[in-house]
Amino acid sequence: MMCSLKMVSPRPPSNIFERQRQRQITANGDGFPTFLPKEVKDIKDPFARTLAQRIVRIPVPLQMGNFRGCVMSSCIKPIVQLPDKSPVVLLHCFDSSCLEWRRAYPLLEQACLETWAIDVLGWGFSDLQKLPPCDAASKRHHLFELWKTYIKRPMILVGPSLGATVAVDFTATYPEAVDKLVLINANAYSEGTGALKDLPKSIAYAGVKLLKSFPLRFLANVLAFSSPLSENIDWTNIGRLHCQMPWWEDAMVSFMISGGYNVASHIKLINHKTLVVCSENDQIVSNQLSVKLLCELQNAVFREVPDSGHLPHVENPKQFVKLISDFASGKLN
Repeated sequence: MMCSLKMVSPRPPSNIFERQRQRQITANGDGFPTFLPKEVKDIKDPFARTLAQRIVRIPVPLQMGNFRGCVMSSCIKPIVQLPDKSPVVLLHCFDSSCLEWRRAYPLLEQACLETWAIDVLGWGFSDLQKLPPCDAASKRHHLFELWKTYIKRPMILVGPSLGATVAVDFTATYPEAVDKLVLINANAYSEGTGALKDLPKSIAYAGVKLLKSFPLRFLANVLAFSSPLSENIDWTNIGRLHCQMPWWEDAMVSFMISGGYNVASHIKLINHKTLVVCSENDQIVSNQLSVKLLCELQNAVFREVPDSGHLPHVENPKQFVKLISDFASGKLN
């Protein structure tokens, strides 16, 4: 069912950003923002192409380390504003982007949910030519400043895989910014980047170049999805599109040598209503970790998504969106 509510611009007034986006589309001539890598034109998935055309950059103030200024931060902004309901804010997996939500995002809008898809600092399509720190603290602070500047209401924060770790870390630090949590195939018990943080920078950069390579990304896709070869190739190109950003290698090395995330001790501190989601056929994160998470959280419910691997919002978006919609409306207990 399509949302029948009156559509209004999300706060704050976005006419400046919309004019900017229209100029970018006009300049490109193909509907894609000019700041996206040129490889976006080769993407075949119609959902990814449509969502890519909606990516905008918004200024987010950030003061971390020696960095002082605004980060032009990439995201998908909602069409529908519902001030009497908690907005849904979508994070993404490790080293991914908002395009991960290409199949679920339009369904969330059709379900009349005010929905944001945010690129976590250091990943996605933001302008990081003047690179801020990209450690966990900076990612957390950046998300808070974006929330404080634009969203301004307690949100339903949704995180898949490492994005669940980001969500736990954020919620433990800024509980007032979160209404409810959704943690999907959560990788919340990882202990940072381990020995990688001690690598010499030259070796770290070599490892990051390998992480960017098509064969490695394709292998990750084969583990994550049970899709035909042609679709997996296209989905691999979608998943590594942000790696073409000129600052990506520097941002990845910054995160790697920072030590990454270690949030296991935060889990028992969170008392927000939480939906723990796992996939029937996840080959990357064990379902046992989702059960452990359910037991340690103070106020959680558990659901499994059938016929999907590591990213149910890509493989089974209708079932996933129904869970989110029911959870947002209070139907899941």
